[in-house]
Amino acid sequence: MTSGISRVSRVPASGYRHTGWLVPALWTLGLGLWGLSRQDSVWRDEAATWQVARRSAAEIWHMLGNVDAVHGLYYLLMHGLFEVFGPSTTTLRLPSVLAVAAAAGCVAVTARRLVPGPAGFWAGLGGGTALGLLPAVQFQLQEGRPYALVLAGAGLSTLLLTGLLQDRPGRRAWPRWTAYALAVLVCALLNWLSLLVLPAHAVTLWWTRAGRGVLGRWVLASAGAGLGALPLILFSRSQSGQVSWIPPLTWHMLIGPAVLLAIGTLCAPLDGPRTRRLSAAAVGLPLLVVPFVALAGLSLVQPLFLDRYVLFAMLGLALLIGAGLGAGVRAAARRSPRAAALIVPVVIGAAVLAMLPMERERRAPASRVDDVLAVAHEVARLKDDGDAVLFVPAARRDTALVSPGSFTGLADIALARTPAESGTLKGVEGEDPARLRAAMLAQRRILLVTDAAKAAKPSGATRDRVKAAVLGEGFTPVADREVRGRRVTVYERTAGGR
Repeated sequence: MTSGISRVSRVPASGYRHTGWLVPALWTLGLGLWGLSRQDSVWRDEAATWQVARRSAAEIWHMLGNVDAVHGLYYLLMHGLFEVFGPSTTTLRLPSVLAVAAAAGCVAVTARRLVPGPAGFWAGLGGGTALGLLPAVQFQLQEGRPYALVLAGAGLSTLLLTGLLQDRPGRRAWPRWTAYALAVLVCALLNWLSLLVLPAHAVTLWWTRAGRGVLGRWVLASAGAGLGALPLILFSRSQSGQVSWIPPLTWHMLIGPAVLLAIGTLCAPLDGPRTRRLSAAAVGLPLLVVPFVALAGLSLVQPLFLDRYVLFAMLGLALLIGAGLGAGVRAAARRSPRAAALIVPVVIGAAVLAMLPMERERRAPASRVDDVLAVAHEVARLKDDGDAVLFVPAARRDTALVSPGSFTGLADIALARTPAESGTLKGVEGEDPARLRAAMLAQRRILLVTDAAKAAKPSGATRDRVKAAVLGEGFTPVADREVRGRRVTVYERTAGGR
């Protein structure tokens, strides 16, 4: 029996150390490059990255003092990339693609280390390949936001930790503990909720009964990373109004995570006997469960429950899936080594086919709530020189910030201070209703950029009510276009309008 199991993976296992991680990494890279531009669409979250990355470093620093400090490191990174490669959907999204590919490689190597015997190769191949197929990861795979980078950093820190726990006595470990602390710190500077990886790692240390020396070094490394991120955490708390839109936690929001936890829990026992040894279950299950539970607990104090904040928990699920596939290979090899070697390719192939509709949907503009570039093209087509433009709410000014050429010749009559001048994302609009009313009535034509009717929400801002009132009293709509979640309406001055 043992010889049969060995035959399953003798050839791939022998080369795994050199090439095994490449298969999941290249697979994930291919998934990310497929339809990367999403038909040249950019939605509102990515628009924030785009417009901030185009500012100077000094302007970004000025903005971080007022808003979005939690993403400061990411914005500066993207600013550098935009400076070197120019603004484009490829520059915007390729860092996320590369990050998820790196995370897949980390999962593959980690699973190979944790699953004993020849089945470890298949566990690594299956887990690393599965990571890019998980729905939450699929969404962030082509997203111009920092969450994929956090995923990669958490994958690296987990890989480093497992290696340190498997160290032979006497081997110099401090460079890798330093690397572990830096990986956790960089993740925290990208999004400090990534520090929830630390309690997950703590559970692994407890479960495997790590020695005092290892525990002491882990505490020092974790404390160093936490202290390094503490100034950002304290400062960003003063900007907590940015997440005030997140709804309070309800049980409906827990259904998706509960399904993922159930899948992971079912896979965990397949990893082997329930001992206190280091295993894929001992690493993967805490990594999957603890961040979700901790985030749910934090959300009882302040609503913060968004799955992208703990995207790195998907590393745990991928590890457990890989361990389950490795266990399947191990069991099948006792009967048919040739058939066992087909288990992982067949399961992954079936998963790809089953999820193909979702994968195609993720690469379509309709997968996001809106598209700032599509409505910018409509503005360019509908505008005349000398027209004015208004945005309701003011955050829809991101359309002009991402595609300024489409708005050339239009007067933004409500704007008092530009986003760069004011250190904000959307600029500062004048608060004097009489001045805004006079400015609007002085125009012959006004283009209004807002949300599509189905997505629009009433604005509580006084200036937005003034905009609606003046347009209704003194103007007539002559053109109206809705495209990909946004709307542009052209108003002409009514003869005799007040």
